[in-house]
Formats: sequence, structure tokens, C-alpha cells
Amino acid sequence: MRVAEGARVAEGPVAERGVLTAHDEVWDTAVRQAEVIGPLAEKARVGLADADEAAAMLGISRRQVYVLLARWRAGEGVVSDLLPGRSSGGRGGGRLPDEAEAIVGEVLRRRYLTRQRRSVAAVHREIARQCRTRGLRVPSRGTVVRRIARLEPVSSVTAREGSDAARRLRSAGGAPPAVTGLLEQVQIDHTPVDVIVVDELHRMPIGRPYLTAAIDVASRCVVGLVVTLEAPSATSVGLCLAHAACDKRPWLERLGVEAAWPMSGKPRELYVDNAAEFKSEALRRGCDQHSIKLRYRPPGQPHFGGIIERLIGTMMELVHELPGTTFSSTAERGSYDSDKAAALTVRELQRWLALALACYHGQVHETLGRTPAGVWAEKAAGAALVTVTNETAFLVDFLPVVRRTLSRSGFVIDYVQYYSDALKPWIARREEIGRFVLRRDPRDISRIWALDPDGTNYLEVPYRTLSRPPISAWEQKAAVARLHELGRAEVDENALFTMVAQMRRITDSASAATRKARRDRQRRTPTPPRPKPAPPPKPPADQDGDGAARPFEVIEQW
Repeated sequence: MRVAEGARVAEGPVAERGVLTAHDEVWDTAVRQAEVIGPLAEKARVGLADADEAAAMLGISRRQVYVLLARWRAGEGVVSDLLPGRSSGGRGGGRLPDEAEAIVGEVLRRRYLTRQRRSVAAVHREIARQCRTRGLRVPSRGTVVRRIARLEPVSSVTAREGSDAARRLRSAGGAPPAVTGLLEQVQIDHTPVDVIVVDELHRMPIGRPYLTAAIDVASRCVVGLVVTLEAPSATSVGLCLAHAACDKRPWLERLGVEAAWPMSGKPRELYVDNAAEFKSEALRRGCDQHSIKLRYRPPGQPHFGGIIERLIGTMMELVHELPGTTFSSTAERGSYDSDKAAALTVRELQRWLALALACYHGQVHETLGRTPAGVWAEKAAGAALVTVTNETAFLVDFLPVVRRTLSRSGFVIDYVQYYSDALKPWIARREEIGRFVLRRDPRDISRIWALDPDGTNYLEVPYRTLSRPPISAWEQKAAVARLHELGRAEVDENALFTMVAQMRRITDSASAATRKARRDRQRRTPTPPRPKPAPPPKPPADQDGDGAARPFEVIEQW
């Protein structure tokens, strides 16, 4: 079906299966599922044990594993077979009659692809009018939206907004626009780390942590790195940005690592994908506060974030050399017992990664023809980089936002009261001020930061009852849920902290017995006590047992 000269609708089974239109998150989920389901489908019979193992790896039910297996075997054995919500109109077909499809195409050509830039609602109304006139079933608005999504992006934007607006998309067939200035653009992304870590107390496996990394595009230097047990969130992004913007020497000293990592400074542009954590109010406000431009990749064009994707992929290849690695697939892992071999804590994994990055920065980069460290040093000499000196103050601007009114007893957030004598001038004016903007660190909710009515500074406000122990947001939510399960219609602060104490005692007593309990215990203390400086550890021996530091011998170019 021809829509307009130079603007076309993608045709054929590939487009229908959603390869070109699937969101990044949906596609990534299908890729992960294919890595597990593909090898499983090669077996003549998939028993309950194999299905349960696959379900655990993918975080789905056993029934869903068999559903995915059936779809894989019934299809062509490709990733797109596992994409959700495929059309029931048949492979390569659509649900609309040919006459209705022709009306949709004609209206898109004459009314949508014009400089008048009519809305989807207006286009759908015209399609509905013409279909009713001819006695045809009216396509839903969702159908029209899907047809628009299949339009060739460059031609579509050119027709509606002009060639200047489409310039940002014209590199879709090659490389994204060049970036030459230091910290002119920093790409950031997350991934689960392909290694099982152990807890600090019992040295027992607690699962896979998450990595958030940031890379400077111009120099290919890694400027920020965060490893946590929490799933990616706005807080993860804030922590990584704070790590990127601050001097890393204190961080390296706390880890006991003797290595050079001089790359730091606030980025001028943050380039991210379209995940929810990158569209949070906390991140948008923090970037606005520090004049950091927040820019998103064009949907369906992952190569625009290829530099950070390459970095993460190569880091995971290095991690496969560590004890306790899960490798990238069950087929690659084979009979290797990741839990049994696990040996590194989160802190030790951070130390290993810091050493690996120090090696990377000193190696000649294939694309640059020089070392990333050398490029950084040269460009930094003539650049006005802004390094953050107060990491906590910087991080506060990226913490999750909560809005509350102020009472005579302070603020109340999730049944917990916060108060400080410094609030007294605000309390007298609270009715005229209205709701306050508050920031809270989910890892430790024992204090909040309240933005003053002028919107210039934050005031740190602790618990009203200072004897309360610091707890995390996930502990608070779990305690409230448990109280509701016990029939407590109303929750008060005393009951909340009593339940948290009971849950901690249960976790402590069971921490040597179950992975979840050990993980919960470790998450209570995300920042271990500051140790005395110690010599850097020897890199873990390779699996051949010869003790060679193989991960650092060859590092693929990022």
C-alpha cells in the first residue's frame, strides 16, 4: 500500500511481528526470553525441572514458559516470535478489509502527512466518516496509531515538519551525529550483572546485582559507575550522575583501590533510552537544576545508544571470567554451578570493576587511535569542566520527589513524621505556602530534604522521634503490607517501626538459610562502614586454576 511519495508503510511479516515497532523494553525482554527458550526448544522433551529453571531465570511462571516454547516452535525460531500482542490477522496480514485499508492509507497521505500537522484524533474522525459513508466497519483509533507508527520516520517527519526537523533522524542508516566536546554528551544505561554475589556476613549467594554506567562519548572514558542490589530506578541514575560529577579519589580510597580515575564533571547532555526511570520527575528536575540537557534516543533505533550498549556488553564479557558468573545464556553456562562458585561481595565486585576500568582507560582505543585517558587529558586541558564538591547536595537534586503540606508537627510521609526546629518560620506561614517539595532517599528514609518556599535551598529534616532506626523505603512498604495482612485498617508510626523490628529479627535469624533473607539483610546496609585503606586485592584466578589475570589482558574496544 503506497501512502505518499517517499513515505511508506512497512510491509511483510517482519513489520507485522513488530520487529521495527516494538519498544526497547519489549524487545529486550523478548531477547532475554529467546536466550533461554531457544536452547530449551531444541530438547525433544522439556520436563518440569527444566521449565522451573527457565521460569526462575526469566521471572515468569512455569505455564508461561510452556506458552513461550509453543510460540517458538510454531514460529520461525526467532526473537520476534516471542513479542507480545501479535496481530491475529495472520502472518504478514492485517485485520482490516482491503477497502478500509485503502481509505486509511489515502487519509494518511492527504491529511496526516502535511505541514498542517493534523492530530491523530482529526485523522481518525475523517477515516471514520469515509468508512461509514461506504458502509464499512470503522477502524479503531489504536489501528490508526499502529499504521502511523509503521510510516518511514524520516519521510514522515519531513512531510509534517520539514527537512530541518528530520535532520536528527537522517543518521539512522549510519552513525549518529558526531560529538567532539568533553562531557558534551554522556550516555547512561543499566543492566543486571552476569555474576552471583555473596553477602558480607555469611559469604552466601544473594543473587545478581545491577550495574548503572555512564560513558563520555567524545573520549570513550567511563565517567560513572554504580553497583546496587536494587532494580534500576531514578535513584540509580542519580547515584551514577553524582559519581560521574564528583572527584573519584575519596571513593577509590574507601574501596581500598590504588588506581587513577581522573574523569569527572557535570555532563552538558545526558543521552538515555526511553525507560521509565529516565522519565521520572526526579531526574527531569535534577537535570533542569544543574543545566543538564536530558535527551532521549529515537524509539526503535538502538544504534543511537550504541556506545553505552557496547560498553555494557563488553563489561559483561569481562565479568564472565569471574567466579560465580551466570554467563549470557543457559547454553553457555552448561553445568557450571554459579551459586556454588560465587565468591565476590558487591563491594569486592566494585573494586574489581574499578581496576578493570583503570586498565581500559590506558589502552589504545581502536576508534580513537589513542588511549581514552590520553584523549581526556588533552581535551580537559582546554575545557571548563565543572566538578561537584558536595556529593550529597548534588544527589539530593536527583532523589524522588514527594509533595506534602506542613502541619504544626512537621511533615508526614508514609506514616512517618519528620520535624526540625528550623521548620518553625515555615509553620507560621504554612497556609499561604501550600504544599512543599520534599526529596527522600529510598535507601535511608530517616531524613528528608524540604525545598524552602523560595525554591533555592533544601533543609534537612530528620525523624521527629530521633531514636527511630534508619530504615529503607522497601522495608517501610513491606511492614505496612504486613500490618494490613494482619487486619490493621489504620497504621501508625509506632506499629510501623515495631513491625520493621520484627521483620529484621526474622531476617537476621534466617539470613544463613535462605537467599531472599540474606539479600534483604544486605539491602538494609547498602553502604558498608568506611574501611581503612588496604592494598588492592589480587584479581580472581581464572577457571583454569593458573591464577592468571586474564580479564585484564585483552579488553575489547568500547
